[in-house]
Amino acid sequence: MRYLSLIALAVCLGACAPVQPWQKGNLAKANMAFDPDKLDARTKAHIYASKEAASGGDGVSAGGCGCN
Repeated sequence: MRYLSLIALAVCLGACAPVQPWQKGNLAKANMAFDPDKLDARTKAHIYASKEAASGGDGVSAGGCGCN
């Protein structure tokens, strides 16, 4: 079992390839960001927090009723 996990780790680490300098421009494009449109992301977060009726409703585990 130990050898199997070592082989799996070696395969995963061997699959990583360094990014060449001329490829880094592709990764810096706006469409590669998690939220390419910052205003749209803030608006959606505001609407979600307003509908949740709780402070910090974005990712917080508490509900709008006051219970945890």
